[in-house]
Amino acid sequence: MSEILFVTWDGGGNLPPARGIATELASRGHRVRFLGHPGQREAVAGAGLEFTAYRSARPFSSLSPGSPAEMIEMFGDRGMGRDLLAEHDDRPADLVVVDCLLFGALEAARDAGLRYAVLEHLYDEYLHGGWLRGPLGQGMTAKGLDPLRSLDAAALTLVTTLPRLDPGSSRPHAGRLAFVGPVVSASPGVPSEPMVLVSLSTYAFPGMTACLQTILDATADLEARVVTTTGPVIDPADLQLPGNVEAHRFVPHAQLMPYASLVVGHGGHGTTMQALAHDLPLVVMPLHPFLDQPMVGASVERAGAGRVVSRDATAAELGPVIAEILADGPHRAAAAGLGTAIRALPGATNGADRIEAWLSSQPAAEPGHLAARY
Repeated sequence: MSEILFVTWDGGGNLPPARGIATELASRGHRVRFLGHPGQREAVAGAGLEFTAYRSARPFSSLSPGSPAEMIEMFGDRGMGRDLLAEHDDRPADLVVVDCLLFGALEAARDAGLRYAVLEHLYDEYLHGGWLRGPLGQGMTAKGLDPLRSLDAAALTLVTTLPRLDPGSSRPHAGRLAFVGPVVSASPGVPSEPMVLVSLSTYAFPGMTACLQTILDATADLEARVVTTTGPVIDPADLQLPGNVEAHRFVPHAQLMPYASLVVGHGGHGTTMQALAHDLPLVVMPLHPFLDQPMVGASVERAGAGRVVSRDATAAELGPVIAEILADGPHRAAAAGLGTAIRALPGATNGADRIEAWLSSQPAAEPGHLAARY
């Protein structure tokens, strides 16, 4: 069996795809462990996986993510690279699987000659067509990093999305990517009554409490049960709940979605794919223009499976949109078609298969103290 090290960061939705593939690999007998921010320990250890916290990387938490400049420092943090190589030196890995946004860690792996894979937990189009060309990608260049070189040098690139939704699947470089499918669990149900699931991010976006309150106000006149999961950032006590709304800090979406008729979210890739995997249409309110949420929302709307709304919309403006997507219509058939496609492309299984196939094709790695090279 192989030794596999996953390198991650405390970004919320980026962890479940890595954890899902890692759990599948562990179930097949591989020795799998994670290197990440301390705040991720519970989520990783709860899946029965070994976890080591960064020692010299910059502190970071999704509960207080800071400014774009601080995000640039985190994504380009060479301290992550030093920690990666130290971890590898202590316990060599046959493959290191690195989050696609951690360019400080990717550069270290590349320069040290490690065998590494890139895990893209979002649309490849966003990474290559948005992130790298935008302020965050430009920040990597300003720090002296070469993101494209690090991505291109990977032995394997796993993209955990549905290719028909990702415009990047038609780019020239897409032939070297493995679109393994979303890492979600899905068991579509037949709701006995209309139910709307409202869930924004577990990441601390500015103004998110006000956005959630507006959405809940917009649902007040619906003849439907409304359930909102507020996550770690928003305190339910800070919300004014209409009579048809119940609020919970956390309930696994996989438990709620079989009973739901509609999901209202922020366009996070993971929640969106899980909703579609349950055949559910969406109303998407992107919370940040620099991130992938607008692109994810646009792809859902383009596919006919939902609508995109502005975070500045009023409750009076949102109400008719939510009511329209809650009702029957062609958007339900469109969402069900995407759900069928997602369930036919199980990301955790396919990702583990790809990693195993690559490992089996390689000669055994020679042990060495690679950290000393960095």
